[in-house]
Amino acid sequence: MSRRSGILEFAVLGLLRESPMHGYELRKRLNTSLGVFRAFSYGSLYPCLKTLVGQGWLIEEPGSAPEDALAASLAGRRAKIVYRLTAEGKERFEELLAHTGPDAWEDEHFGVRFAFFGQTSRDVRMRVLEGRRSRLEERLEKMRASLARTRERLDDYTLELQRHGMESVEREVRWLNELIESERAGRDQQRSAPESPDQSESTGGLPRNRGSARPDPSDDTAN
Repeated sequence: MSRRSGILEFAVLGLLRESPMHGYELRKRLNTSLGVFRAFSYGSLYPCLKTLVGQGWLIEEPGSAPEDALAASLAGRRAKIVYRLTAEGKERFEELLAHTGPDAWEDEHFGVRFAFFGQTSRDVRMRVLEGRRSRLEERLEKMRASLARTRERLDDYTLELQRHGMESVEREVRWLNELIESERAGRDQQRSAPESPDQSESTGGLPRNRGSARPDPSDDTAN
Protein backbone atom coordinates (compact mmCIF):
# COMPACT_ATOMS: atom_id res chain seq x y z
CA MET A 1 0.00 0.00 0.00
CA SER A 2 1.35 3.43 -0.94
CA ARG A 3 1.77 6.19 1.63
CA ARG A 4 -1.01 8.18 -0.02
CA SER A 5 -3.52 5.32 0.07
CA GLY A 6 -2.42 4.44 3.61
CA ILE A 7 -3.24 7.87 4.99
CA LEU A 8 -6.53 7.90 3.06
CA GLU A 9 -7.42 4.60 4.73
CA PHE A 10 -6.61 6.10 8.14
CA ALA A 11 -8.70 9.22 7.46
CA VAL A 12 -11.71 7.26 6.16
CA LEU A 13 -11.71 4.91 9.15
CA GLY A 14 -11.34 7.85 11.53
CA LEU A 15 -14.21 9.83 10.04
CA LEU A 16 -16.50 6.80 9.91
CA ARG A 17 -15.70 6.09 13.53
CA GLU A 18 -17.51 9.35 14.31
CA SER A 19 -20.61 8.38 12.32
CA PRO A 20 -21.69 6.39 9.24
CA MET A 21 -21.67 8.39 5.98
CA HIS A 22 -22.35 7.95 2.30
CA GLY A 23 -19.63 8.62 -0.21
CA TYR A 24 -20.50 12.23 -0.95
CA GLU A 25 -20.60 13.16 2.74
CA LEU A 26 -17.29 11.39 3.30
CA ARG A 27 -15.60 13.14 0.39
CA LYS A 28 -16.91 16.50 1.63
CA ARG A 29 -15.48 15.87 5.10
CA LEU A 30 -12.15 14.83 3.63
CA ASN A 31 -12.02 18.03 1.58
CA THR A 32 -13.20 20.48 4.24
CA SER A 33 -11.84 19.01 7.48
CA LEU A 34 -8.61 17.45 6.25
CA GLY A 35 -7.03 19.90 3.84
CA VAL A 36 -4.49 17.43 2.49
CA PHE A 37 -7.36 15.76 0.60
CA ARG A 38 -8.64 18.88 -1.16
CA ALA A 39 -7.55 17.55 -4.53
CA PHE A 40 -8.89 14.02 -3.98
CA SER A 41 -11.61 12.77 -6.31
CA TYR A 42 -14.24 10.07 -6.23
CA GLY A 43 -11.84 8.07 -8.41
CA SER A 44 -9.49 7.83 -5.43
CA LEU A 45 -12.08 7.47 -2.68
CA TYR A 46 -14.32 4.68 -3.96
CA PRO A 47 -11.55 2.14 -4.65
CA CYS A 48 -10.38 2.77 -1.09
CA LEU A 49 -13.89 2.20 0.26
CA LYS A 50 -14.24 -1.03 -1.74
CA THR A 51 -10.90 -2.23 -0.37
CA LEU A 52 -11.95 -1.48 3.21
CA VAL A 53 -15.25 -3.30 2.66
CA GLY A 54 -13.33 -6.27 1.28
CA GLN A 55 -11.08 -6.26 4.35
CA GLY A 56 -14.14 -6.43 6.58
CA TRP A 57 -13.45 -3.03 8.13
CA LEU A 58 -16.53 -1.39 6.60
CA ILE A 59 -19.98 -2.55 5.61
CA GLU A 60 -22.29 -1.06 2.99
CA GLU A 61 -25.88 -0.29 3.93
CA PRO A 62 -28.73 1.31 1.97
CA GLY A 63 -29.63 4.90 2.83
CA SER A 64 -31.80 5.07 5.93
CA ALA A 65 -34.37 7.61 4.69
CA PRO A 66 -37.28 5.80 2.92
CA GLU A 67 -38.12 8.88 0.84
CA ASP A 68 -34.56 8.97 -0.49
CA ALA A 69 -34.77 5.37 -1.62
CA LEU A 70 -38.18 5.96 -3.21
CA ALA A 71 -36.98 9.07 -5.04
CA ALA A 72 -33.94 7.22 -6.33
CA SER A 73 -36.11 4.32 -7.52
CA LEU A 74 -38.53 6.60 -9.36
CA ALA A 75 -35.64 8.42 -11.02
CA GLY A 76 -34.00 5.16 -12.06
CA ARG A 77 -30.99 5.79 -9.85
CA ARG A 78 -29.33 3.68 -7.20
CA ALA A 79 -30.11 4.60 -3.61
CA LYS A 80 -27.17 6.09 -1.75
CA ILE A 81 -24.92 3.60 -0.03
CA VAL A 82 -23.98 4.35 3.57
CA TYR A 83 -20.63 3.13 4.87
CA ARG A 84 -20.44 1.98 8.48
CA LEU A 85 -17.39 0.98 10.53
CA THR A 86 -17.35 -2.62 11.77
CA ALA A 87 -15.88 -3.82 15.06
CA GLU A 88 -12.85 -5.02 13.09
CA GLY A 89 -12.62 -1.59 11.46
CA LYS A 90 -12.54 0.07 14.87
CA GLU A 91 -9.72 -2.23 15.93
CA ARG A 92 -7.84 -1.40 12.73
CA PHE A 93 -8.23 2.33 13.35
CA GLU A 94 -7.00 1.95 16.93
CA GLU A 95 -3.97 0.10 15.60
CA LEU A 96 -3.22 2.88 13.10
CA LEU A 97 -3.87 5.53 15.74
CA ALA A 98 -1.17 4.06 17.98
CA HIS A 99 1.45 4.15 15.21
CA THR A 100 4.29 6.60 15.90
CA GLY A 101 6.83 5.72 13.22
CA PRO A 102 8.48 8.18 10.81
CA ASP A 103 5.49 8.15 8.43
CA ALA A 104 3.45 9.90 11.12
CA TRP A 105 5.89 12.85 11.05
CA GLU A 106 5.78 13.50 7.30
CA ASP A 107 3.92 16.48 5.88
CA GLU A 108 0.76 14.77 4.61
CA HIS A 109 0.54 12.19 7.38
CA PHE A 110 1.15 14.62 10.22
CA GLY A 111 -1.70 16.93 9.21
CA VAL A 112 -4.18 14.04 9.18
CA ARG A 113 -2.79 12.50 12.36
CA PHE A 114 -3.09 15.86 14.12
CA ALA A 115 -6.75 16.10 13.09
CA PHE A 116 -7.42 12.95 15.13
CA PHE A 117 -5.34 13.92 18.17
CA GLY A 118 -8.53 14.21 20.20
CA GLN A 119 -8.87 10.41 19.91
CA THR A 120 -5.16 9.73 20.48
CA SER A 121 -3.49 8.89 23.78
CA ARG A 122 -1.18 11.48 25.33
CA ASP A 123 1.96 9.33 24.99
CA VAL A 124 1.34 8.78 21.29
CA ARG A 125 0.65 12.47 20.74
CA MET A 126 3.94 13.34 22.42
CA ARG A 127 5.93 10.91 20.28
CA VAL A 128 4.35 12.18 17.07
CA LEU A 129 4.87 15.84 18.01
CA GLU A 130 8.48 15.28 19.04
CA GLY A 131 9.15 13.27 15.89
CA ARG A 132 7.64 15.99 13.72
CA ARG A 133 9.71 18.65 15.48
CA SER A 134 12.90 16.64 15.00
CA ARG A 135 12.11 16.17 11.29
CA LEU A 136 11.53 19.90 10.79
CA GLU A 137 14.67 20.85 12.72
CA GLU A 138 16.66 18.61 10.38
CA ARG A 139 14.97 20.24 7.39
CA LEU A 140 15.66 23.70 8.74
CA GLU A 141 19.35 22.93 9.25
CA LYS A 142 19.63 21.73 5.64
CA MET A 143 17.80 24.81 4.34
CA ARG A 144 20.14 27.13 6.24
CA ALA A 145 23.22 25.29 4.97
CA SER A 146 21.93 25.40 1.40
CA LEU A 147 21.15 29.09 1.63
CA ALA A 148 24.61 29.85 3.01
CA ARG A 149 26.21 28.04 0.06
CA THR A 150 24.08 29.58 -2.69
CA ARG A 151 23.19 33.04 -1.34
CA GLU A 152 25.63 34.87 -3.63
CA ARG A 153 24.26 33.16 -6.74
CA LEU A 154 20.57 33.87 -6.08
CA ASP A 155 18.61 36.83 -7.35
CA ASP A 156 16.54 38.86 -4.89
CA TYR A 157 13.25 37.07 -5.60
CA THR A 158 14.66 33.55 -5.31
CA LEU A 159 16.42 34.57 -2.12
CA GLU A 160 13.18 35.93 -0.70
CA LEU A 161 11.40 32.69 -1.60
CA GLN A 162 14.08 30.72 0.24
CA ARG A 163 13.68 32.95 3.30
CA HIS A 164 9.91 32.55 3.19
CA GLY A 165 10.28 28.77 3.22
CA MET A 166 12.63 28.94 6.18
CA GLU A 167 10.28 31.23 8.09
CA SER A 168 7.41 28.79 7.50
CA VAL A 169 9.42 25.92 8.97
CA GLU A 170 10.62 28.05 11.90
CA ARG A 171 7.02 29.08 12.63
CA GLU A 172 5.87 25.45 12.72
CA VAL A 173 8.77 24.49 15.01
CA ARG A 174 7.72 27.23 17.45
CA TRP A 175 4.13 26.00 17.27
CA LEU A 176 5.26 22.42 17.96
CA ASN A 177 7.33 23.62 20.92
CA GLU A 178 4.20 25.21 22.40
CA LEU A 179 2.15 22.05 21.86
CA ILE A 180 4.82 19.82 23.39
CA GLU A 181 5.12 22.12 26.39
CA SER A 182 1.35 22.06 26.86
CA GLU A 183 1.22 18.27 26.61
CA ARG A 184 3.96 17.95 29.22
CA ALA A 185 2.23 20.43 31.52
CA GLY A 186 -1.02 18.52 31.16
CA ARG A 187 0.70 15.23 31.91
CA ASP A 188 2.38 16.67 35.00
CA GLN A 189 -0.91 18.12 36.18
CA GLN A 190 -2.66 14.78 35.67
CA ARG A 191 0.00 13.00 37.71
CA SER A 192 -0.31 15.49 40.57
CA ALA A 193 -4.12 15.51 40.53
CA PRO A 194 -5.39 12.22 39.01
CA GLU A 195 -8.86 12.81 40.35
CA SER A 196 -9.39 15.94 38.28
CA PRO A 197 -12.13 15.44 35.63
CA ASP A 198 -10.70 18.21 33.45
CA GLN A 199 -7.50 16.32 32.59
CA SER A 200 -8.17 13.58 30.05
CA GLU A 201 -5.64 11.07 28.76
CA SER A 202 -7.13 11.38 25.29
CA THR A 203 -7.89 15.08 24.96
CA GLY A 204 -4.76 16.64 26.43
CA GLY A 205 -4.27 20.25 27.36
CA LEU A 206 -3.96 22.62 24.43
CA PRO A 207 -3.08 26.12 25.60
CA ARG A 208 -5.86 28.65 25.75
CA ASN A 209 -5.82 31.86 23.69
CA ARG A 210 -3.17 30.59 21.33
CA GLY A 211 -3.42 33.60 19.02
CA SER A 212 -3.44 33.57 15.23
CA ALA A 213 0.12 32.39 14.56
CA ARG A 214 -0.77 28.70 14.65
CA PRO A 215 0.02 27.10 11.27
CA ASP A 216 -2.38 24.80 9.46
CA PRO A 217 -0.98 21.21 9.79
CA SER A 218 -2.15 20.53 6.23
CA ASP A 219 -0.33 23.56 4.83
CA ASP A 220 2.38 22.44 2.44
CA THR A 221 4.36 25.69 2.49
CA ALA A 222 6.92 24.04 4.77
CA ASN A 223 7.74 21.34 2.23
